[in-house]
Amino acid sequence: MNATSEALQPGQALVPMSLFERCLTLWVLLCIVAGIALGQLAPGVFQAVGRMEVARVNLPVGLLIWIMVIPMLLKVDFGALGQIRQHWRGIGVTLFVNWAVKPFSMAFLAWLFIRHVFADWLPADQLDSYVAGLILLAAAPCTAMVFVWSRLTGGDPMFTLSQVALNDTIMVFAFAPIVALLLGLSSITVPWDTLLTSVMLYIVIPVILAQVWRRALLRQGQPAFDRTLARIGPLSVAALLLTLVLLFGFQGQAILRQPLVIAMLALPILIQVFFNSGLAYWLNRQVGEKHDIACPSALIGASNFFELAVAAAIGLFGFQSGAALATVVGVLIEVPLMLLVVGLVNRSRVWYECRPAVRR
Repeated sequence: MNATSEALQPGQALVPMSLFERCLTLWVLLCIVAGIALGQLAPGVFQAVGRMEVARVNLPVGLLIWIMVIPMLLKVDFGALGQIRQHWRGIGVTLFVNWAVKPFSMAFLAWLFIRHVFADWLPADQLDSYVAGLILLAAAPCTAMVFVWSRLTGGDPMFTLSQVALNDTIMVFAFAPIVALLLGLSSITVPWDTLLTSVMLYIVIPVILAQVWRRALLRQGQPAFDRTLARIGPLSVAALLLTLVLLFGFQGQAILRQPLVIAMLALPILIQVFFNSGLAYWLNRQVGEKHDIACPSALIGASNFFELAVAAAIGLFGFQSGAALATVVGVLIEVPLMLLVVGLVNRSRVWYECRPAVRR
């Protein structure tokens, strides 16, 4: 996604999203149609791709995930961790919502809607997989697109950068234990070795590669760094869209049999977005943080690192799993939902700032 380093400079506030960013849902819908159609026309090709595995890791998808994730991680400056003390209240709210509320609230919503409310309309053999996909989606906070959401609300750029750097650091250590805990509580067994392999492949190694590359580019100067980001940005998006075509090529039969499954998976995601963003926004107001801190804090608590979720779902459960489909539904509705949240926090600024004794 095109959240370039320019979005992080102080004074850069309401920079509009690019046409591609605004239309991401449209591109995802086109990938759904293309994937389903190609899956019906050339099933042998998709089956061949599905067999290209080593140690349960699909090699084409692994490569596509790296192309997706590394350009995003390239934007993250872990040196910004030194800035967290300046807005420790906002950082505290962000961490509380991201790691103590969000994964557990999604696990509850998945249990409620998938295993109870919609259970009679969903395939019984995929219920656990749908629950797992929703948990994977909520277990990793957004990394790249939060820069876009922040600048659309006039969010403090250094706070946004520092909270993303801190969340990425925590993700390296916390993603696997939280996923394992919540899947275990949901009576879903996942091999620890497979989960840890996903963390190493899709978090640890990309973070290391991105930071080594980042330092090499910055030694050549900021213009060289910005030019590289501009060149590789389209590759990241292309890899995401190609991954979606592959996923829907495998999922085509299931979707054609039950087209409403996407809407049923979308509902708990929608509730989770509004609940967590509203909670973070309100808590920041209660502790006296400024509006330009509360906005990115609320937005990162609502959005997801769906690229990681898609990769982990494929690695743990396979292309044709309900888990993979659930994570892709998160991609489908992310942009329109987050633009709605952006509009809400912008329109509520007067309410937010009408409170006594704001701590500066």
